Amino acid sequence: MKSICAAVAVEGTIYHFDRPFTYIVPKEYTACLKPGCRVLVPFGNGSRTRQGLVLTLQQEEPAPGTKSLLAVLDEEPVLDEERILLAQWIKGRYFCTLYDAIKAMLPLGLHMRLQQSYALTQQGAQCALDDLSPEQRRIWQKLHDAGKPVEQGAFLRCMGLTADSESLKTMLEQGVVEKQEQACRRVADATRKMVRWQPLPPKVRLTPRQQSVYDMLEKVGAIYGKELCYFTGAGSSVVDALVKKGAASYFEEEVFRTPHHAPDRQAPVYTLTPEQHRALVGLQQAYREQKGGTALLYGITGSGKTLVFLELIRSVLQENKGVIVMVPEIALTPQMIGRFRSSFGDQVAVFHSALSDGERLDEWKRVSRGLARVVVGTRSAVFAPLQHIGLILLDEEQESSYKSEQAPRYHAREVAQFRCAYHKALCVLSSATPCVETYYRAQTGRYQLFTLQERYGTAVLPKVTLVDMNLETQKGNRTGFSQVLQEKLRDNLQAGRQSILLLNRRGYHTFAACTHCGEVVTCPHCSISMTYHSANHRLVCHYCGTSIPFTNRCRHCGENAVRFSGAGTQRGEEELQTLFPEARVLRLDTDTTMAKDTLQKKLAAFARQEYDMMIGTQMVAKGLDFPRVTLVGVLNADQTLYSDDFRSSERAFDLLTQVVGRSGRGEWAGEAIIQTYTPENPLFALAARQDYPAFYRKEVALRHAMLYPPFSDLLVFGFIGEQEEKVRQASHFFSCLLQQKAAADYPSLPLRVLTPSPAAVWKVSGKYRYKLIVKCRLVRDMKQMTAQLLCEFAAKKEFYKVTVYADSNPDTVL
Repeated sequence: MKSICAAVAVEGTIYHFDRPFTYIVPKEYTACLKPGCRVLVPFGNGSRTRQGLVLTLQQEEPAPGTKSLLAVLDEEPVLDEERILLAQWIKGRYFCTLYDAIKAMLPLGLHMRLQQSYALTQQGAQCALDDLSPEQRRIWQKLHDAGKPVEQGAFLRCMGLTADSESLKTMLEQGVVEKQEQACRRVADATRKMVRWQPLPPKVRLTPRQQSVYDMLEKVGAIYGKELCYFTGAGSSVVDALVKKGAASYFEEEVFRTPHHAPDRQAPVYTLTPEQHRALVGLQQAYREQKGGTALLYGITGSGKTLVFLELIRSVLQENKGVIVMVPEIALTPQMIGRFRSSFGDQVAVFHSALSDGERLDEWKRVSRGLARVVVGTRSAVFAPLQHIGLILLDEEQESSYKSEQAPRYHAREVAQFRCAYHKALCVLSSATPCVETYYRAQTGRYQLFTLQERYGTAVLPKVTLVDMNLETQKGNRTGFSQVLQEKLRDNLQAGRQSILLLNRRGYHTFAACTHCGEVVTCPHCSISMTYHSANHRLVCHYCGTSIPFTNRCRHCGENAVRFSGAGTQRGEEELQTLFPEARVLRLDTDTTMAKDTLQKKLAAFARQEYDMMIGTQMVAKGLDFPRVTLVGVLNADQTLYSDDFRSSERAFDLLTQVVGRSGRGEWAGEAIIQTYTPENPLFALAARQDYPAFYRKEVALRHAMLYPPFSDLLVFGFIGEQEEKVRQASHFFSCLLQQKAAADYPSLPLRVLTPSPAAVWKVSGKYRYKLIVKCRLVRDMKQMTAQLLCEFAAKKEFYKVTVYADSNPDTVL
């Protein structure tokens, strides 16, 4: 006999066992259940209750032993057809489970948690108390008085019991008490108490004060209770009396928790330059073609790319389509939100990790209900539940923060392109320093290319000076500030202008080492040096968070010879205050911006000229626009340049170009000072000229010779475990398995398999890490083979303690 059956993605499955599972839909749910709704299902041999999401519904003959759904958790689907397809695509593209992909699309506040509770059964409610022991009677009385299931943890604490208490176990076995599992939302809806007018019942008399409130309520129909008291001058007891007499009633109204933002600025008045207008017309034409394609807007820093965005978005909104605008870091969000809210008002919703769970949930609901059509946020904004997308825009598209480092290891650019293809929308990538792969695709015709070569208005590119820090050391300058930079900072301070200084290291000193034996103080759980923080005189690991008090005694040789080396932002701030005691210095790094809204407040204070100098990590380098900043200093330009990662030159050029571009964006000419110990490196001259095309030509030639992206895809397999030898063996076994399978089953696949090796930081939180790099093309056969390999490896019992994952085109391969 045929039944309505649901294909369900189940939470908590492991990758090699993950697939849609079939469940029978009980008759009481057939009318209300839709694809995209979450459900509770029995899973596995023990039929443990788990969450799942319905992918499809169909009428079919269920196989023998097919289980039934336990409960439906949503009245309306939380995912529509498009995002269900997207989840399936993410699973195949990034080698994760279906439910991992689904959870990435939903705000944390919407996630459910399974909660165990105790309740009396129908039989237990009528049992004879004389048959129970004193302790069992206490249990019975507590559950009887509650009148509803009591959460397990709270019940056991209240009763002073444990889950394996004999009295409780006996009552469960006898059917007096039952253990239930319920799904509860992590964050409840926000509501407020409203008062509704009701006709006055016959023979009910009101006091003069009650009559006054009743008359007001009759005029408005319904009103927030506190507002009713405020406008009438009555206390809440008067309203309570009206409700008691049947002249009014209370009800709860849902409200949205609105994220705190800086006050909306007045919408900017601007006129596009001919160059901007040409780019806008071209982008509008690309949008109207509705091909679901991608365009690159390449423009030097300060060229007014945002103004082009605003006009393009305005034209998309006029056609009742939705827009997603992504920025790479939270540091860019406050200014971006201010610009967009001043232009589009309450149509703007915000998605980023600094919001509370409740705020993120309510912004998601506003978008889902069509109350907001412009979504501005970081990486997760790409999953915003817009129904009719016309445009997705990635600002600073080259940034590494668009690539997730946790499962699902998706890239927001690729997800945006999938969604644009589905909606026949336009995906716009924007940057002054696009990633090499993006610019290559634009040059070869896969993307449309639009360029802005000139700064907007009267602004010009800053004058850049390279300073050889070797000469500064020879002259006896032991500070992190060259004489040239000190003089420019002093001149800028006296002129009443502002300065930005980049030092891409947190903390006071970047490491501590013993001068006697040379041992560097490393984290006891990670293979990385610890950073000294002067605020609490502790050494901190920036990978696992371990913190230990600083001591001069070397744990290796026992000598009191541990000394500091390297400079972080804390030390840079201190040196600035010493050199310029009259200056107001702001430090901006993750240590100073952890509290909610702190970053926004600090940037707003700098914009109000409450500070003269701002020193910070890469948070200060990109997207910020302060007209009075006329000097930028890069304290150690070599930090990001020299590493084994093939993207190191690209990252260094990007960071230097972007931070130099913060200078001279207003009416005054800007300057930039780049301090380096290798001034002969040609990259510095290219960054100083902001000559991205020249950098690209050199870099793409090197990539071609070495067969790196865009001339191949990189697939990196990571191996993690607590026993280093097992992890090493697993990586080599997997490498052999891959090459054998490729030769036997996929001989036409072009592959270059590198030798497995320890990761650059080969130990994190007590677990060892190895990597295996494969240069390939991520075509269908390659993805199919990778999925098969992950499943086959998982079946090897000798490596069951080693975790393996696949990461396609990671931002770093170290």
